[in-house]
Amino acid sequence: MSFAPALRAELIKIRTLRSLLWGLLGVLAATAAFSALAGLDDSADPDFDPLFSAFFGVTFGQIAAITFGAQAVSAEYQGGALRVSLAAVPDRGRWFLAKTLAVGVPALGVGLVTGVVSLVVGTSVLGSRADALTWQQELRGVAGCAVYLALMALFAAGLAAVLRSGVATLSILIPFLLIVSFVIGNASGTVADFLPDKAGQTVLHVTQQGSLGPWSGLAVTALWAAAALGAGAWCVRRRDA
Repeated sequence: MSFAPALRAELIKIRTLRSLLWGLLGVLAATAAFSALAGLDDSADPDFDPLFSAFFGVTFGQIAAITFGAQAVSAEYQGGALRVSLAAVPDRGRWFLAKTLAVGVPALGVGLVTGVVSLVVGTSVLGSRADALTWQQELRGVAGCAVYLALMALFAAGLAAVLRSGVATLSILIPFLLIVSFVIGNASGTVADFLPDKAGQTVLHVTQQGSLGPWSGLAVTALWAAAALGAGAWCVRRRDA
């Protein structure tokens, strides 16, 4: 099977698995809801960042994104599905590339919608506190939100290919994102700037106080995702289905 039919088949899998569709919907719902809640906090914080407040929900929406990426790949290791996939596409590299695009493209599309909705909801709740934002900053936030969520979904997809388990992948990533990264971020200075979530979320801040800028931060997250996908591709090629 050539690449185009292989990609179409993988996209059909995404579209027909209800749990994956719910995962994509969860990205939008969680991000928008928590962005609205963050905007309701009107405490006088000297470090208040209106852009990050409008996109604060990404901190929780990324959990749905990594769940989507992990489940999309781990489903292949249930009930011998991977053997069927490889029977149709014997070239394992081609199959994994198709799977990667089938995860990344929907995640990017949903991430873009999520970015627009979060900006509208977040700035509406913030009211006059969001007046200082320029259209360039808002555009950067929307684009950065989309790219960041897609990269986190791909990061989880690559790790799931290595671990062959969605549960194991989420057992590592969720505590890391919600606990470990937060603790390290407050305690280790510039080292935390290069963690995948901290680096990528730099694009959602008006000003950058660490060692990375908005796009260089996303580039660091992209390197994490590329490393995970590279390891996943190696495991798919080397291990038995």
